[in-house]
Amino acid sequence: MLRPQKFRPFLFGLSALALAACAQTGAAPDAAVTEAASEAASLRITRGNLVIEGVPEASAELKERLTRYENVRGHGFQDWTGEGGILISTRFADVSQIHEVRFPGGARRQLTFYTETVGSADVSPEGGAFLFAKDRGGDEYFQSYRFDLGTGEITQYSEPGSRNGSALWADDGSVVAWARTSAGDPNNDVLIANPADPASRRVILEGDGAIGPVDWSADGKTLLLQRYVSVAKSHIYNLDVASGALTEINAGDDVAYSGASILADGSVLTVTDKGSEFQNLVRIAPDGAMTNYTADIGWDVSDWALSPDEKTVAFTLNENGLGTIRLLDVASGQVRAGPTLPVGIASGLVFSPSGAQIGFTFNGATSPPDAWSFDIATLNLTRWTEAETGGLNAANFIAPGMMTYRNADGMDIPAFVYTPEGPGPHPVIISIHGGPESQSRPGFSSTYQYWTKELGLAVVVPNVRGSSGYGKTYVSLDNGLNRKKSVEDIGALLDWIATQPQLDASKVVVHGGSYGGYMVLASMIDYGDRLAAGVNIVGISDFKTFLENTEGYRVDLRRVEYGDERVAEVAAFFDAISPLKNASRITKPLFTIQGYNDPRVPYTEAEQILAAVKANGVKAWFMMAMDEGHGFRKKSNREAQREAETLFLQDVLGID
Repeated sequence: MLRPQKFRPFLFGLSALALAACAQTGAAPDAAVTEAASEAASLRITRGNLVIEGVPEASAELKERLTRYENVRGHGFQDWTGEGGILISTRFADVSQIHEVRFPGGARRQLTFYTETVGSADVSPEGGAFLFAKDRGGDEYFQSYRFDLGTGEITQYSEPGSRNGSALWADDGSVVAWARTSAGDPNNDVLIANPADPASRRVILEGDGAIGPVDWSADGKTLLLQRYVSVAKSHIYNLDVASGALTEINAGDDVAYSGASILADGSVLTVTDKGSEFQNLVRIAPDGAMTNYTADIGWDVSDWALSPDEKTVAFTLNENGLGTIRLLDVASGQVRAGPTLPVGIASGLVFSPSGAQIGFTFNGATSPPDAWSFDIATLNLTRWTEAETGGLNAANFIAPGMMTYRNADGMDIPAFVYTPEGPGPHPVIISIHGGPESQSRPGFSSTYQYWTKELGLAVVVPNVRGSSGYGKTYVSLDNGLNRKKSVEDIGALLDWIATQPQLDASKVVVHGGSYGGYMVLASMIDYGDRLAAGVNIVGISDFKTFLENTEGYRVDLRRVEYGDERVAEVAAFFDAISPLKNASRITKPLFTIQGYNDPRVPYTEAEQILAAVKANGVKAWFMMAMDEGHGFRKKSNREAQREAETLFLQDVLGID
């Protein structure tokens, strides 16, 4: 048994720009849309890897104003190299890479040097190597690698052209298990190999759906697997490595699980919402009996880790968006408080090899992420890194306030509010998270700080119906034919803004990415008379075309959440709520931002809504990075995006 892993489908094209991609809706595009699309080529220019339309060049003064915020640099705890050092992820050039820190406060030694992001590292049990993964241009076709800490040699052990994730060392470090799929295939296979010898790679399970490894038994004979179906449903299995026999644990349960670990007595430790609104830490005995350790807490258990001696579990609670640490004594079931932390989010818990220390990342509301650890016995904290803030004084950063507002159905919707200094009334940005089963949490955002400190904008960050963190009923309230319920919560938020004297209800912009991009488009259709503009980042513009064109390994997962477009009732509903088919109602300026290699929301979703909105004669800006996928990861592209967003906000809000 190594540290348990959460398994999610490791979430996380075309040869030319689709200037008239609206034809993919299955209905003939109207003449105005076709004309707008055909004119796009003559309106577009390129700046490096960016294809842009309507976006002016930023001034030197604006670039200088933004540069300090873009040079904020945090550090993420990844793993222990032994009792004396750690690995972290941070960015010193264009993208994050893996670095070694040999003692708290010590210099960072960069280990990986790629032009693509390397965001995680998993050290082998003996400490001599670590695993990492990277894709190409944001395409999410991750390849898996072994880094030898002694020699610096790097070995790719995954098969080129495949998509790989959830790599997990066996306890003796001899082999690694992982999940693999290929283009158009919704099913993962499970493989094992000695990562130093790619020729040893072999398939041990031809899987069904989004299945992957979460833990090894101590003897290496059994592999614990989790199959993710949706945020509300998953399955856990024991796989006999030698025979390939698969046995489901608690078969028939219609619940969610989040990671799992095999204990020495054959019990399974996991997190589940079985019998509860929230994700609880539980122990499932071999006979199926379940012990719930956190039933009385009333918040989700999110990150968790089991000590090497199986006596202690460290876990974090998602308390209204905050991430606090608790410790469980497995034998007694007693839960005690972890170290005292500032307001923010602790995540990524990792026991040291001896079990005496726990490393983690702490992301403060007014401080960027850093690598920390604490002593299990004393709870004394150690800070390993200190994030740079681009020369800005962190004491001047603005902390968000927590509040709720009432929607039309009488529910209280939670939100965070960043309010600028001064009396106002302040223009407002409503920042809408994606997912849709994600949650906006009060971690550090240099973007929010820039908007509030430099532009004088209030930022309201709602967790509308369908968000996670508030119970399994809440997260399901926007499923299927209830999709517009989440959009209605933006209408209710606009009502609330109109009652706040410090906020300017005549100057409100909606901003969001992925599903949040759909929310931007839908809000501009339903509440356009109360909005000044919208910023749509990698957003869904039509659920039917999205499901037709998203990568094959994602389509079934998304149908569980959004509905199956092959069902007549669902198809008709998709038509009714489609931003593309209702684009004539978008009458305010729209800025669309997209990555060309996006496997989740293909760039055609951006192209078709851009063409449709331009047919309305409204201001329509466009930016596409040819070397990015689902959002911009490279610093140079993010800088260009923030510069363009600033120009757009200044234009539509009339601010300096």
